[in-house]
Amino acid sequence: MLAGVRRRLRRLGPRFRRYPLADRYLKGLKGIEVGGSANNPFGLDTINVDRYGQTDTVWKQSELELVGEILPVDVVAPGDALPFEDNSWDFVLASHVIEHFPDPVKALLEWKRVARRYVFLMVPHRDRTMDQDREVTPVAEIMERHQTGFDHPGDHHWTVWTCESFLEMCHEIGLNVVDSEDPDKKVGNGFAVVIDAG
Repeated sequence: MLAGVRRRLRRLGPRFRRYPLADRYLKGLKGIEVGGSANNPFGLDTINVDRYGQTDTVWKQSELELVGEILPVDVVAPGDALPFEDNSWDFVLASHVIEHFPDPVKALLEWKRVARRYVFLMVPHRDRTMDQDREVTPVAEIMERHQTGFDHPGDHHWTVWTCESFLEMCHEIGLNVVDSEDPDKKVGNGFAVVIDAG
């Protein structure tokens, strides 16, 4: 499987490094990327925030195997409890990260708190990832997790979305989605959502 991913990364080349939708909203701005990785670069002006600072995690070792390098972590902090003041960055970017939070609503509200302009998300689509045999997580379940303060140290895909169900969740919590793309035109296994943080 890794050999196939490596071939795809090489084939995509420089196009893989840039993403027109992200450039349209985020180019020229300064932001943070939550859980950034060397194998999924955006070429934007960001610092990388990750809950782990060490390079021996399964995720960092995967980066090293895929592309031969590891994206350094600039700030070690939980992605849903960022050590930044309100409106302190132009944007927050998270690609294939939100599904790893037991309470995705908490993470989204935290990212909106920190961002002045945008929260830019790449989210795995249920039908185009390893989650294809799972049910889409009902919005009511996501909201219940948030209301009860559900948390867990386990690291896996807590929530499964389609673009429609993700947009429904955003509407439910009052987030203003200004753009979306399904499938995303970066890798194609997910969808992109742009939230106005202002």
